[in-house]
Amino acid sequence: MKQQAVFRALADPTRRAILKRLHGGAMSAGEIGEAFDITGASLSHHFAILKQADLVRTERRGQYIVYSLNSTVMEDLMRLMLDLIPPSGGRGGKR
Repeated sequence: MKQQAVFRALADPTRRAILKRLHGGAMSAGEIGEAFDITGASLSHHFAILKQADLVRTERRGQYIVYSLNSTVMEDLMRLMLDLIPPSGGRGGKR
């Protein structure tokens, strides 16, 4: 996992919203774009960043590009985040 690319991708609210929409299943670029009031070029830019971070996968279906969530990277990210949390019940901090 390219951590820096993943965190960069997740830093933007539009990209997080795209990922949230894809949580429900694969969608074409046009279907995703209908939910946002941005230009096609801006949407393509967001897709490129998500793809570079390996957060989404693409598949060509005829004339459409269909995007889906890459859950493997999300699982790796969650493991990384959980590793930052100290175990409960311990005496982790100063009081």
